[in-house]
Amino acid sequence: MRESPALLESRRFGVRAIPALRPLGWLGRGWRDLMRCPLPGLLHGLLLALFGAALFTLAHDRFWLLSGAFTGFLLVAPILATGLYAVSRALERGQRADLGVALAAWKPEGRLIVFGVLLAFAGTGWVMTSASLVTGFSASPVRTPMDFLKVVVLNDHSVLFEAWLAMGALLAAPVFASSVVAIPLLLDRQVGVLAAVLTSWRVVQAHPLPMALWAALLMGLTALGMATLLLGLVVIAPWLAHASWHAYRDLVSTAGLEELP
Repeated sequence: MRESPALLESRRFGVRAIPALRPLGWLGRGWRDLMRCPLPGLLHGLLLALFGAALFTLAHDRFWLLSGAFTGFLLVAPILATGLYAVSRALERGQRADLGVALAAWKPEGRLIVFGVLLAFAGTGWVMTSASLVTGFSASPVRTPMDFLKVVVLNDHSVLFEAWLAMGALLAAPVFASSVVAIPLLLDRQVGVLAAVLTSWRVVQAHPLPMALWAALLMGLTALGMATLLLGLVVIAPWLAHASWHAYRDLVSTAGLEELP
């Protein structure tokens, strides 16, 4: 049976073996990059925190919507970090790394635009699904975080929270598998979107335990940033973005393949 061109293209990229605890090393190297070039990262984190604050201000009495929006942030976060991947790449190459490098990564690029649109659809789909579940099946209206805690999370007579988590995981798992190294790969090499996604899936299939740990770290640290009234995101979001670049570099072998400028 003939294999698809995208799969053949994906196989140009090797998948490196890594130990189970390697994701902790990515955090260390990501932190180093943030400290070496803090301005782009901290500005990125500040903009995310301000966006979250604006969202909360506009929908503070509709937590059924906010719960989906904030968790949906995890789905689109990889594409938002494109500029910081470029900063880490420049630091790795010994090149100039500053705000200009981060902004230049946002030049119109068809492949990244396509991937960003796909992630936006996934994020929007989860927000709508989350809102439908909470408004349609909760025992009483959910307007505040305390309502969500009492009516959804701590309600012994309902499995709504379990269903909400299961639906979120059902959507988040394939999105994570599709994007964990795909966007840095699209930034770094001339490769099609589908081939990048297939490479990302190959990485996850080859390393289920390290990838599970990495997903848990991403979710846990992001949740911590949100729990600190979003202030923690100013540092945590760029830290994780830089770390994600090093995840890609550790996991994907690009030897002999031409780099993009």
